[in-house]
Amino acid sequence: MLPDTLQNLPRDERYAYARLLAYMARVDEEITVDELAMFEQQLGKALLSPNQREVLRRALKSPPTLEECLDGLGPEAGRLALRDAVLMAASDGSVDDDELEVLKEIAEHLGLVPDAVQQLIDWTKTGYAWMQDGYDLLNSLQG
Repeated sequence: MLPDTLQNLPRDERYAYARLLAYMARVDEEITVDELAMFEQQLGKALLSPNQREVLRRALKSPPTLEECLDGLGPEAGRLALRDAVLMAASDGSVDDDELEVLKEIAEHLGLVPDAVQQLIDWTKTGYAWMQDGYDLLNSLQG
């Protein structure tokens, strides 16, 4: 895994970041295995306490409001949360309309450029294609 700047943020911003991801996981009323795996991976990167992680896992069942999730996010934490929210939304193969609407609300709240969400979606598609190329390469290496 490539290094990230998430672990350099204050604990309260890392917690706000993870709350937003918990909210994002529930936008379409269901959590896929891929979304749950992404959420758990990001919890690990956020270096939160076991108690905070448990609270966040419970938030998957009963998430706070989007406004509550956005509260406490600084500019860098917000951009990282939006990036990872896009990754999470796309982890099941598509970004549905409800997810897209929330992503746009987050970007607007953060004061980002108008096409920020589309840029992140395009970047995500490129990244997922790159990962698939890696799996294909590994499969081609069999003797």
